[in-house]
Parts: sequence; structure tokens; C-alpha cells
Amino acid sequence: MAEDLDFNRAYEATFTKNVSRRREIAITEGEFGAGDLASVDDATLIDAFKSRMQILYLMLPLASPENEEVEALFFPPKIKTILDRKAPETADQFPSYALQLKQDATDFRAHLNQLAERYPRVAERIRKFKSDLSQKSAPPDHVVKPLTAYSRGRVLGLKDEYYQIGDYAVIREGNEMKIIGIRFFSRLF
Repeated sequence: MAEDLDFNRAYEATFTKNVSRRREIAITEGEFGAGDLASVDDATLIDAFKSRMQILYLMLPLASPENEEVEALFFPPKIKTILDRKAPETADQFPSYALQLKQDATDFRAHLNQLAERYPRVAERIRKFKSDLSQKSAPPDHVVKPLTAYSRGRVLGLKDEYYQIGDYAVIREGNEMKIIGIRFFSRLF
């Protein structure tokens, strides 16, 4: 991810390969609203999730601009529209929404690249963000014990084991650990 902020590639390398779990992760973590997504095919849901996450990761280097002028530069109306886009209320509108998210991610990447080319401070923000992403995580300093009753959607059954390692919920798939959830914000209290 640190190399080029490509969430799709990072997702394919680190997330579970189980399609039904991928679908549930997309529904749970994608924040697509309360609509019934049962009739939306797996690939469309998963692609929409990856696009939403791509937009999030592209937005993070621009977070907390110094002042209103910089905020207007970082988040012009077209970009604010992308960030404010809501999921459709009906499942039959979801495929076009997923396509729009894919285009939004492409547009956001182009915007970020243009800012980086024009403004050295933006290029430095991106470089720092990538550097932070590339930091190796230290192994936990304690024994990580399996947990059950994963509370995020229906990604796992109540008795299925998972591990919480830092901000990542992971499961064992063969000889590998694969991500099933990411906690972006920890409680401050």
C-alpha cells in the first residue's frame, strides 16, 4: 500500500480469500446504508468496498488542512461531492453506484496527483503518509489468544476464532493470517 496507495492490490494480498466473508466485510465495513443488499452480486459489493476504501486512503494525506484556503484547495466541490456520496436506497441502483465509486476513486487519485505536482507541501504530506504506512509493525509483546463472537456483522460465526492484533482483526487461512476488519479509530475514553 505504501508504494502507490493502491488499496485494491493491498486488499488482494492481505484480506481473506473466502468470497462469502469478503461479501460480509464489504457490507459491514463499506457503510453502504441500511438497504437490503441481498440481491447485489458479490463482485459488485466487493468492488464498491474496495473503491470506498481507496477513496479513504487517498483522502488521508489531505486530512487536517492548515486553514480554510488550503481546505478549499484540497477539497474543491467535485471532491466534496465524492466524499459526500451516499449509497443508494435500493439494491437495483447499487451497480451504477459501484461504477460511480470506481470513477470517483480514479478522479480522486488524479486530483491528489495534480496537487502533488503543483504543491511541494502536498507532495511532502503524501511522502510522509506513505512512509508511515511502510513502517513495519512490531509483533505484540504478549501472547495473542484466539477470540470468538466477532461483533462486526456476519463476517464470522459466533464460534469462529479470530485474533485482534493492534487495529486488525485477522483469521488463520491455511498457513497465513488474513485481515477481516480494520479499526481506524480507537476510543479515546
